[in-house]
Amino acid sequence: MENTFNKIIELDDAMKHFRDGMIIMFGGFGGIGTPPSLIDGILDNGFKDLTLIGNDSGFPHIGIGKVVSQGRAKKMIASHIGSNPVAGQLMTDGKMEVEFSPQGILAERIRAGGVGIPAILSDIGLDNAIVTGNKQTCSIGGKKYLVETALTADISIIFAKKADPYGNLIYDKSARNTNPLVAMAGDMTIAEVEEIVPLGSLDPDEIITPGVFVDYIVPSKGVNWEWAWE
Repeated sequence: MENTFNKIIELDDAMKHFRDGMIIMFGGFGGIGTPPSLIDGILDNGFKDLTLIGNDSGFPHIGIGKVVSQGRAKKMIASHIGSNPVAGQLMTDGKMEVEFSPQGILAERIRAGGVGIPAILSDIGLDNAIVTGNKQTCSIGGKKYLVETALTADISIIFAKKADPYGNLIYDKSARNTNPLVAMAGDMTIAEVEEIVPLGSLDPDEIITPGVFVDYIVPSKGVNWEWAWE
């Protein structure tokens, strides 16, 4: 039976929305909370020249780090890349541009993108050339601020513990990290989930990301979701 509230699709169908050169925003912190099947799909389909936006560059063989380590990213916007030495080498060799943003500011830039605010003001990093780069500044009340532009993406990829067919999401402890913010900031949001439950079975007070922010749901490997079409 067709259900207009059912957003569940196969991984191969999700990959049809990706292309070379696109901007991808990802949830996760050191790989925790980053969607493994979607990452593998990006690799298996050979997408390249990507701009990646997220907290960090993962590890060489974990999370978004696998995409970075294979040289698929032309640019990365992150709070740090120290956990992935391959990322550091690519930056040093001029093969990947890296824009650093303090972790809290990065999160707020993503949130701003999700709610439609064009930029935020911050005095963090004013004395650090790595942070300031070519960013604009302004003065309010005699105090100087950096203009930190909002961040959005062509596609946001996130990872959740549980979802219903409409895309209401619950996260697993610290795997929640940046995922709720990233879910808001993509032109399209695809959530990989570990468990799918019937519509209406989630307590509204449990839901962290409302389904209105989620376009598609991709079940993690081994998840039974055939019942969702019954």
